[in-house]
Amino acid sequence: MARPPYGNGRVWGWYFFDWANQPYNTLLLTFIFAPYFASAVAPDPVTGQKLWGWMLTVTGICIALLAPLLGAIADSAGPKRPWIYFWSLFYVVGSFALWWAVPEAENLLFVLVVFGIGMVGLEFGIIFTNAILPSLGPRQEIGRISGTGWAFGYAGGVIALAVMLLFLAEDDTGRTLIGLEPAFGLDPETREGTRAVGPFSALWYVVFVIPFFLLVPETGTRRAGGTALAPIVRKGLRDLWRTLRGLPRHPSLLAYLGSSMFYRDALNGIYAFGGIYAAGVLGWSIVQIGVFGVVAAIAGAIFCWIGGRADRAFGPKPVIVTCIVALIGVCMVVVSTDRTMLLGVPLTAGSGLPDIAFFICGGAIGAAGGALQAASRTMMVRQANPARMTEAFGLYALSGKATSFLAPALIAMSTQAFDSQRLGVSPLIGLLLLGLILLIWVKPEGESESSWAATMQPDRDA
Repeated sequence: MARPPYGNGRVWGWYFFDWANQPYNTLLLTFIFAPYFASAVAPDPVTGQKLWGWMLTVTGICIALLAPLLGAIADSAGPKRPWIYFWSLFYVVGSFALWWAVPEAENLLFVLVVFGIGMVGLEFGIIFTNAILPSLGPRQEIGRISGTGWAFGYAGGVIALAVMLLFLAEDDTGRTLIGLEPAFGLDPETREGTRAVGPFSALWYVVFVIPFFLLVPETGTRRAGGTALAPIVRKGLRDLWRTLRGLPRHPSLLAYLGSSMFYRDALNGIYAFGGIYAAGVLGWSIVQIGVFGVVAAIAGAIFCWIGGRADRAFGPKPVIVTCIVALIGVCMVVVSTDRTMLLGVPLTAGSGLPDIAFFICGGAIGAAGGALQAASRTMMVRQANPARMTEAFGLYALSGKATSFLAPALIAMSTQAFDSQRLGVSPLIGLLLLGLILLIWVKPEGESESSWAATMQPDRDA
């Protein structure tokens, strides 16, 4: 096999995909649009949270079910660029349409559907661009490239968030964070500044994805059999079934998919409930929570870069283990801290130590969470069949969504059982420990290519 044409230009082009798509997570899913939907678009916050949760559930199920199949079909078809164009269209249309999410809207179903469309475009686009990662450099450099790309994406998210907060998103007084009226004459009465987050995210993507398409060449080759869809789908289904049937013969990959399923679910739970916890247990304002988010994002960008270097030096598995242990420590601090105590030690009334501790925890969550996700992407490259990389990242997406309900459900049940928001997050420690234990069976270098060849051999002529 010929050595792929490595080069800094194509690596930087690939980085720009992370930069381009980050606003969907930072602006729409976490800090701007989701709170706006629950507080202003829906009839009331309870209804808004319920509808938002159901939309994320349905979207997650669709992604989980279709991701492995689409990855298998893409590997059978060969070229990846047409798929990335296709899912980019979903991202842009879905995010831009959020402009019509007016306060107290009657078109709630439309708003939820278009958000789901954009999120599907985001997740499926990531599957195909992740599959390009092995072609960007020699094996020993993949960790550094993955970490730097994730850091670059975090930096883009911080800048996009700053632009929205400073110049567009208005508060209840109709002013932005620095006291300005929304830019471009947008009407604060109808929340046009906040609603602009949709078109802003779409435009950000369209502009900053250009370097990706200009600098990253097509890595797949057209398979024999032409472009007819039916044979490609049939072959993709056969190859996916063959991979699933052969998973027990690849215990390292199977253990890794299980491990990442648990620890990524716990990480998503930390992200989803961190702000809720800070507001409920510590009584933080939205401004404080926003600063908390910025601290976490900046720490994530820095430590993704550092983690990428550690990945190159030691491999992804030690980085993953270190990050999981750090997150377990953070959860233990959170469980043992509130306004009256820190790490179980009683405090005097009005002490600011819990706030300081939680800001430190926010930095640790951003640092460990970002490095963990970057190293996990590298580990998937090592565990996967080199000939079926897109399919592998489809399975990776499946493992990330298969139990996405678990952390929220466990937190809800634990909160109800203990009648304590503080103790309600304790199940996250158990999920992280499960992920850590399953890593014992994960080989740092993955399976040999000969073992994958043996798996694929029986149906080669099918």
